[in-house]
Amino acid sequence: MKQTEMKQIYIEKAFAYGFSERFITECECVRYDAGEKIIEEKMPLTKLLVMLDGQAKVCMHAPNGKNLIICYYISEGLLGDMEYLQKTDEAEATVIAISDVVCLWISYSVLRKTQEENPIFLKKLAEEMSKKLIQSTENYMLAAVCTGEERLCHYILKNSHHRIFSDVLTDVSCSVGMSYRHMFRLISHLCEEQILEKRLSGYYILKPEELARRAFHNMEHTSV
Repeated sequence: MKQTEMKQIYIEKAFAYGFSERFITECECVRYDAGEKIIEEKMPLTKLLVMLDGQAKVCMHAPNGKNLIICYYISEGLLGDMEYLQKTDEAEATVIAISDVVCLWISYSVLRKTQEENPIFLKKLAEEMSKKLIQSTENYMLAAVCTGEERLCHYILKNSHHRIFSDVLTDVSCSVGMSYRHMFRLISHLCEEQILEKRLSGYYILKPEELARRAFHNMEHTSV
């Protein structure tokens, strides 16, 4: 993590939350490298995060220590909003940068003093919570009714960056709800069909359209 310049494009994105330019420029703008943890589950959390650029993955650990993905990716919106509303002092989930990420950190105490009568900010908070509810419903359906191949293709698309998928495969098997052996067999099959290609940096997506066709909801993928 390192501080970065608050560019005009970032200020304009933050305007959507009803913040003034002076308020925005007084907040902390930071950059995280791809693969870096932005938030770690159970860590003290006293700030709200506004995504300004990049993509990140949100995950939560199950009681048995395995990863359970609760939101495949986020490229805009808020993190730490549930903790802010519940007035808890520790993070509910882990957030990992998929690409380089730029975000605005805003102290909870400052928000409560200056923004709790800001109707635009409160409306955005409500919208973010409704999006998370919809995402949770989709993730439940993904786990309950989709085939292993559909879940795996969906996951690879959501967590790739510049067509490279480089997640730790043991974590992937936990996240998509199948054994490592079965998941590795599916990935090998995708490579045999020349949809993926194994490289030193991970798996390169040769045919994103075909991968999307096989994924949950035949999703259209735009970030590879």
